[in-house]
Amino acid sequence: MVLPEGAIIDEELEVQLLPSYTYRIDFNQKKIIGMVDELDAIKQAIFKLLETERFEHLIYSDDYAFESQGIGNYPRIFIKSEITRRITEALTQDDRIIDVQDFDFIFGSDDVFVKFTAITEYGNIDTLEVPISV
Repeated sequence: MVLPEGAIIDEELEVQLLPSYTYRIDFNQKKIIGMVDELDAIKQAIFKLLETERFEHLIYSDDYAFESQGIGNYPRIFIKSEITRRITEALTQDDRIIDVQDFDFIFGSDDVFVKFTAITEYGNIDTLEVPISV
């Protein structure tokens, strides 16, 4: 719609949040089973974000997914800092996720398990544990 020059709109616009209703993915059976909303939808989105390698899939924008490449062969303090930054950057691209906090790291020989809390508009998702190869 194009307004004539000098026209003014007097209406105040109301911001309305869209629901996070989406398909429920059963990753074990590799099929879609029903629907999911709110916290469960965000948990699923987090899993998908962290399991998808950033910049590898043309279907996703460069802002989507987790960049796991190039983390290894550095001191643990750098690895902790970089993983914290990359997870926070990946997850906060989702408007429903407000912040990511309380990172905890358990180092193995070839990987590191990362636990964290995602602060979302529907509540907190506590103690997610993600294995990351280093």
